[in-house]
Amino acid sequence: MRRFLVLIAILGVAACLPSVAFAGVVATIDLSTQRMYVSVNGKPTYTWKVSTARPGYRTPTGTYKPYNLVKFHRSTIYDGSPMPHSIFFKGGYAIHGSYETKHLGRPASHGCVRLHPSNAARLYALVQRHGKSNTTIRITR
Repeated sequence: MRRFLVLIAILGVAACLPSVAFAGVVATIDLSTQRMYVSVNGKPTYTWKVSTARPGYRTPTGTYKPYNLVKFHRSTIYDGSPMPHSIFFKGGYAIHGSYETKHLGRPASHGCVRLHPSNAARLYALVQRHGKSNTTIRITR
């Protein structure tokens, strides 16, 4: 009985504490604005231009967890195009760096989310530091 009362007391104190913010990385990609908003531990940290799918292609919407990180990937579909700091989140779709920086801020890809190479490196490092399981990728229209 005493253990039960101690457990009830602990739960009561925990219920009074402020909620703990999400500890990790959330990358939200807004297809309509061609921007990525990155929060770390619940704090807005970065806003970057991206390029997503151009007409005739699609970038999937939804909420994902990264399943693979590849520092120096080359496309197996598009002539070995470099995809530095790739964060794969669904099938062959990834967030990755692109040297086609003049297109950032408007649709230009085959479906992946392209970032400036330095921003891709920053995001990649954040995901490595916090872990794939503590990273959420949200893609909205």
